[in-house]
Amino acid sequence: MKRIVGAIVCACVMVCGAKAGQAAEDSREMVTMPQMMQDHMLTSMRDHLVVLNEVLGDLAAERYESAAKVAEERLGMSSFALHDASHMAAYMPKGMQEAGNALHHAASRFALAAQEVDVDRSYAGMRRLTGALNEMTAACNACHSGYRIR
Repeated sequence: MKRIVGAIVCACVMVCGAKAGQAAEDSREMVTMPQMMQDHMLTSMRDHLVVLNEVLGDLAAERYESAAKVAEERLGMSSFALHDASHMAAYMPKGMQEAGNALHHAASRFALAAQEVDVDRSYAGMRRLTGALNEMTAACNACHSGYRIR
């Protein structure tokens, strides 16, 4: 399991490094919203990174129930009240909304898979778990690759 988590972390670092080395031209779609909403969105996205870090730490320590709880409560479908972001949808293009929804759905799928893995650490269970984690990070990457805010 620790090798899987290590591989995931390495992949994330490579993706971030590749993005940092791109040309200065930014072809992402500009999304304009009031400053207060920008601040809210950026705070929320930073928290998403904190959650992903906590989840990876829990996975490395084989604390699957904790990983499930953090993912569901702070990123999954149960987290909408916490983020209070429904008012932002009017400012977001459809693709940006879809990427956000994909992230929240994937986090809930991850939470379910992590609960199952805690009981049954089969290869298939681990594949479901890492597949759901991959969906979470893919949704983040899709949004950050396609959109920027102003």
